Amino acid sequence: MAGTVNATERTIKVVALGDSLTSGYQLKGRAVFPVQLERALKAKGLAVEVANAGVGGDTSSGGLGRLDWSVPTGTDAVILELGANDMLRGVDPKITRDALSEIVRRLKARNIEVLLCGMRAAPNFGPDYVREFDAIYPEIATAHDVLLYPFFLDGVAADPKLNIGDGLHPSGDGVARIVSGILPKAEALLARVRAKRAF
Repeated sequence: MAGTVNATERTIKVVALGDSLTSGYQLKGRAVFPVQLERALKAKGLAVEVANAGVGGDTSSGGLGRLDWSVPTGTDAVILELGANDMLRGVDPKITRDALSEIVRRLKARNIEVLLCGMRAAPNFGPDYVREFDAIYPEIATAHDVLLYPFFLDGVAADPKLNIGDGLHPSGDGVARIVSGILPKAEALLARVRAKRAF
């Protein structure tokens, strides 16, 4: 029956590896992205746990530096959401690309499935930066054959009704919009895990 978790299926362990967009800046526990996503997946009858490995202010290089302890043994899949702080600080897109590529490479070497969440550069950084930064995510996803959600803040960015007062971080309703958008990709991520287990 829809919405009933299959008790015979081993729980799929997912880690949401990201920055404050993942950790839930100024949000209460039930409103943060990993919790809302886990709830939405369980409502579809999926046996899943989504751990919150978001760190406020983290960059792609920071995520790479803490990868081994943020993604413990036994993890089946990672939702990778990093790069917003790189962009806000004007980090060279090559540095961001290299760090994200290495994170994905290491996760795949550990047989962990990956859903890469894209970010977009603000237009005030100029067309060259925007073009180079925005190309990072689809190119990595293609090169490493991982799932891609093109823009993590799709439908939320720049909407004051869906962000807290700083205009940068989603409110609880904003996170709900993110979860609604990313849910099909998250289901595809779990399907990859289950397919792998079948062999």
